[in-house]
Amino acid sequence: MTRYVGIDPSTKTGLVILNEDGEVLHTEEITTKKTKDPQRFIDIANKIKHRLAFGDVICIEGFSYGSKGKGVSTQYGIGWQIRSMLVTNGFDYYEVAPGALKKFASGKGNTKKDELVLPIYKRWGFESTSDNIRDAYILSQIARGIEELGELTKFQYEVVKTVKGA
Repeated sequence: MTRYVGIDPSTKTGLVILNEDGEVLHTEEITTKKTKDPQRFIDIANKIKHRLAFGDVICIEGFSYGSKGKGVSTQYGIGWQIRSMLVTNGFDYYEVAPGALKKFASGKGNTKKDELVLPIYKRWGFESTSDNIRDAYILSQIARGIEELGELTKFQYEVVKTVKGA
């Protein structure tokens, strides 16, 4: 059975795994008790690794290149550590730009995170108080779309086409 995985890298990394029918198999906000870097990044990546299975279709949120501030280096560190872990362990993944993630759920690439709650619920009946889990859920739905499961709107098809590089 193929599984569809969404990963939203952060200090609280969102992870969602769906089955072929779009049913939620697992949701989690992965954190660590480690306080020093890069040990903190490695621990989060290892926790993700232990939840994955070969054959999973994985989408990971791309970097927010316009972001500024102290936390940006942390986001890059975690993001690259997760990507390195995936490649080192033989997992393929698709990179999804933040705007594409928002567009897939709402039809607009500039939707604010808190404005995604209603579109996600209306479209898929999914809800979570964590924006990390909500983003990971959208990413897992994009992974299903890549495999052409479920009906896609025109704007969702455009996102999938871009993500696949078609």
